[in-house]
Amino acid sequence: MIAVGHSRVSFIRFFLLILVLATAGSFTCRMSAAQAASSKLLNQTDLVYQGAFRLPQGTLPGASYGFDYGTTGFAYYPAHNSLLVNNHIYEQKTAEVSIPQIVNSTNLNNLSTATLLQNPADITEGNLAKQGAGGATLEYARMGGLMVYGNKLIGGAFIWYDGGYAGELTHFTSGLAFSQTGDFHGMYKVGDLNAGFYSGYTTDIPQEWQSAFGGPALTGNCCISIISRTSFGPAAFVFNPDDLGVKNPVPATPVVYYDGAHPTLGDWGNSTTVNLYFNMATGVTGIVFPAGTRSVLFFGRQGTGVPCYGCGGSTNPGGDCANEWCYDPAGSSKGCHAYPYKPWVWAYDANDLLSVKNGQKNPWDIRPYAVWALDLPDTGGNDLQGVAYDPATRRLYVSQSYGDGASPLIHVFSISTGGDTTVPAPPRNLLKR
Repeated sequence: MIAVGHSRVSFIRFFLLILVLATAGSFTCRMSAAQAASSKLLNQTDLVYQGAFRLPQGTLPGASYGFDYGTTGFAYYPAHNSLLVNNHIYEQKTAEVSIPQIVNSTNLNNLSTATLLQNPADITEGNLAKQGAGGATLEYARMGGLMVYGNKLIGGAFIWYDGGYAGELTHFTSGLAFSQTGDFHGMYKVGDLNAGFYSGYTTDIPQEWQSAFGGPALTGNCCISIISRTSFGPAAFVFNPDDLGVKNPVPATPVVYYDGAHPTLGDWGNSTTVNLYFNMATGVTGIVFPAGTRSVLFFGRQGTGVPCYGCGGSTNPGGDCANEWCYDPAGSSKGCHAYPYKPWVWAYDANDLLSVKNGQKNPWDIRPYAVWALDLPDTGGNDLQGVAYDPATRRLYVSQSYGDGASPLIHVFSISTGGDTTVPAPPRNLLKR
């Protein structure tokens, strides 16, 4: 009887210990969520410039081109502390490069040059253009975003000029050993809107926010040709990369986007006003959700002048362009202009995005709490190929298209996550009337 009683007391103590630990664990989770919800909103001064480095020059091994004219496709590879970079737009092969010493200098000759760790390879194994229904091949295929997710690579892709709305499939997976074949899977359909809303940049959701958002990653796209098929400003959707190839379509929960019926940030057409939230020359090519903050940052290029559609150039060329000319010394082609241009940041409060996810607001109801120009050395390039973030070092990597001649230049910022948690003052004079 004594032995039985002792066993019973031990069991009760063990049960109570388990209950206390479980309760403590639950309380810790709740505290983490509460801390995340009240954590810092980043300001322009929280992105502190550290320096830059160059990419290898010239034609690359295994490729017909170098990194020149790379327009999209850029990611951080945590296991190797390296970067994944797409090359020339005509080829769009993906390479891995090292992160050399970071040097803060406006003289390109003083900067370190990255080492090629993996030669460029077509990680889609010839499937990049297979974005139509049933995998039909379409023209003007481009790589969108890249993200290392566990032991695989997640990619997005889109059709640049899709006037017929034929593009349907947007995402794929691949292995991380680029010389290996047979590990490509895709293309897959994500979400229920047009593919132009989903097919670009991707990023991880920090662990402390994943439960609230209901997933581990964000994906989206904005401002590509045929604006009616995409977002009039930054767009993001929660998705689970593990659903690729499992669910069709892959569920994608909206947290922000602006369709043609709800151009909250601004309309696309010609205007007599300057709008620094969105205009016809806006481009968004990257997204980062830094851990320890409640800021979701979108990166791209913004036209800071009066929007205009027509032929560019510093003088009116006459002829067919005589009545459709836009002053734009940075570009002479016929299209969208709003000279001058700047690398740009759109900053959103994660709590606002959660209000959309939870059904309290529409995706087009929310606005950035701040926008600002990304302060890069003046090397001639204002387009961004993409951004990548290392949460371990809080380093932000920004690939500036045409920053090193025709080649991208990689800039490095540190992100300060401590300090004031208050909402920054609203930006002023961003919409001139």
